[in-house]
Amino acid sequence: MTFSHTPDPAPARQPAGDRRRWFALAIVMTAAFMDLVDVTIVNIAIPSIQRDEGATFSQIQWITAGYALAFAAGLITGGRLGDIHGRKRVFLVGIGGFTVASALCGLAVNPEMLVASRILQGAMAALMVPQVLSIVHATFPAHERGKVFGLFGAIVGLGAVSGPLLGALLTEWNLFGLEWRPIFLINLPVGVAGLVLGSRYITESKAPRALKLDLVGVALVTLGLLMLVYPLTRGRELGWPLWGYLSMAGAVAVLAVLVAYERRKSARDGSPLVELSLFRVKSFAAGIAVQTVFGVALGVFFLVWTLYMQVGLGWSPLRAGLTGVPFSLAVSVAAGVSVQKLVPRFGRKVLQAGALVMAAGVLLYIWESEHYGLGVTSWQMALPLVVMGVGMGLIVAPLTDAVLSQVPREHAGAASGLINTVQQMGNALGLGLVSVVFFGTMSDHLAPARVGPAYADAFENALGWVAAVMAVIFLLMFALPKQPAQHVEGAPDTTDPAPRKEPTLV
Repeated sequence: MTFSHTPDPAPARQPAGDRRRWFALAIVMTAAFMDLVDVTIVNIAIPSIQRDEGATFSQIQWITAGYALAFAAGLITGGRLGDIHGRKRVFLVGIGGFTVASALCGLAVNPEMLVASRILQGAMAALMVPQVLSIVHATFPAHERGKVFGLFGAIVGLGAVSGPLLGALLTEWNLFGLEWRPIFLINLPVGVAGLVLGSRYITESKAPRALKLDLVGVALVTLGLLMLVYPLTRGRELGWPLWGYLSMAGAVAVLAVLVAYERRKSARDGSPLVELSLFRVKSFAAGIAVQTVFGVALGVFFLVWTLYMQVGLGWSPLRAGLTGVPFSLAVSVAAGVSVQKLVPRFGRKVLQAGALVMAAGVLLYIWESEHYGLGVTSWQMALPLVVMGVGMGLIVAPLTDAVLSQVPREHAGAASGLINTVQQMGNALGLGLVSVVFFGTMSDHLAPARVGPAYADAFENALGWVAAVMAVIFLLMFALPKQPAQHVEGAPDTTDPAPRKEPTLV
């Protein structure tokens, strides 16, 4: 995971013999795991939610995109609130709010309430998640952090496999006749335990020189994203009205206003939401473009994939979840190998190879879908999924370090936060584009006999776009440094140990 954070330069840590810090670590790791699994667990249940609640295509998209948008818009601000008011305090507010939002999701009486609750959940995650590594930095001495970050990597790997399976099992079991609702309600006991134990075991910490909030910047980012994503999700249902095109064009104008405002904000008090000077670093600017476009590809793929398997092929949530296991394992294994063995030797070529391998896996998947039709099996899907997983693993783990390698260390914290933010924004945009590349190829009213073929055709069309995006990513990667170097000397290193990976899962 990537958690934007600004560690104290000289935090007051608990004594090395104090066991309380390990309790604190377990609590924040559980919260991080809860956030990671929440994204993956929802995707696998989307077809069940659509069927049981009668959700429209655009509401399906907003159940996932709303979370990503709220998370992206509040991520940097959430980190700064922790620096200013105390990481423990903001973490507890975040985990408490996340728990309440999960309850509202589980008790939603209609799709509109579920969408609103998911947006609240994303906003609370934006308060909770950025505090995790900041609390670790404030709690553990430097010589213990390697072990701690290794545990975080294990948690990410566990979430990669368990999230889809847990979502599938909870949906399939239909506990107490609640259908899909336990995927949200399971967060309640975990969240309450985290709130109670966190208040007791986590040590409070603040940044002595915290950056100020930039609420105007947050408002402009949120407005621009909404003006772009909302017409994409609603346009097809409304017949692509003129206001939708005007709104998307207006989003560009809002972005221009944001850039102008951030320049003034930077000159006035040095605490803009977006540190524009970072974009003068060629590798960083290219890396931000890669992260954004990569997020778009993942946002498209994972939603249409689960709809294809469960609605188009008529598979159960459990079968769909199990089908994704080879992909998750391939991502985890390839990610470890790429960072430890390949990137130190081959540099940028590893990331570019990952883009090509992933594109090859996508094209193989298209071929299998066309060749086997609706009779395709989970075992036949395993090969393209493993190829895609290997390609993705070669990218996701080393990409953050490649993007940050030429960024001055004093800006590494702001840069890592921005990387995570744009990845979430790209993911939300990709989910919005599902209306165009997937739902846009099929009729609103399909005869039962036409549902399977229509979803299969739409899936193949969407995957064609994903393959094209991977080709664009391959070209953008030429602007990354050939061999990622150590960060430019300056301030203490604030980069995160492992990239956030929730968009990588079903």
